[in-house]
Amino acid sequence: MNNWNSITVKIPWIAQEAVSEVLIAAGAAGVEIKDSSDYLTHEDHFGEILPEVTASDEIEMTAYYPENLALSELTAELKHRLDNVTAIFSVTYELTTNNLAEEDWADSWKKYFAPARVTHDLTIVPSWTADYEALPNEKIIKLDPGMAFGTGTHPTTKMSLYALEQILRGGETVLDVGTGSGVLSVASAYLGAEKIYAYDIDEVAVKVALENIQLNPGHEKILVSANNLLQNVKQEADVVVANILADILVLMTEDAFRLVKQEGYLIMSGIIADKADMVIESAENAGFFLETRMIQGEWNCVIFKKTDNREGVIGG
Repeated sequence: MNNWNSITVKIPWIAQEAVSEVLIAAGAAGVEIKDSSDYLTHEDHFGEILPEVTASDEIEMTAYYPENLALSELTAELKHRLDNVTAIFSVTYELTTNNLAEEDWADSWKKYFAPARVTHDLTIVPSWTADYEALPNEKIIKLDPGMAFGTGTHPTTKMSLYALEQILRGGETVLDVGTGSGVLSVASAYLGAEKIYAYDIDEVAVKVALENIQLNPGHEKILVSANNLLQNVKQEADVVVANILADILVLMTEDAFRLVKQEGYLIMSGIIADKADMVIESAENAGFFLETRMIQGEWNCVIFKKTDNREGVIGG
């Protein structure tokens, strides 16, 4: 049996994305995030067991590293990188380490991943749940995110799903950029899209997405491949959807405009509030017009349209 080192960083939530990148870049096999808001704002419990929590502005991020990595050297390197990152955000952090057997953590997170109704029609159900009974008209997305990908219930993913529900009417071609677990591609198939092309730069994400897609009906509509955003993509689409970091989104707006058909849509999520204007400006400079902006907490999701008819479009 393998043993693992866990390193836990307690930080204000504003530095979450940057710290996550530091932990993963150092070789983490997985990152677990504990955020009180995930439980305090949760309403549809479906009988799942949730921990008792109190509201906090801080989150705990636990990264898991193979035992053969020298813990003292790894910790020193992480502290150096975290000092630089947290200085940018003007916050402090606490770091603790632990050693544990693989069986203690590899599946323990699963008890907190339960069926969740994330939109009017879409419910995400863990792939290992066998006894969930769907309600009439409820569309079930089976998902096994693995250790490195979200469960589909983060606000950025929820808003992406809301946007797809608003836009898709049937028969569309969709490009899913940064597909991750594949949840947006599966949802697009459920919502009537005829063909979905899912891209991710990470080969692990491609593997996870393929596995999840095979769990769901409509998988034959979805083609998954490794690619850096929309570079060198020639497939035109009715809808491009991307749920990734704002600094990455602005790198793809021109390619998105090139590929989105006239009267088509660009959906972008994963945008922290203070970078929303940057993303909107980038998309508008590429030629899109802002149609809808959704906000949940500090997160933004924006829907742009490629059109010459600006009536009813924000700013049109």
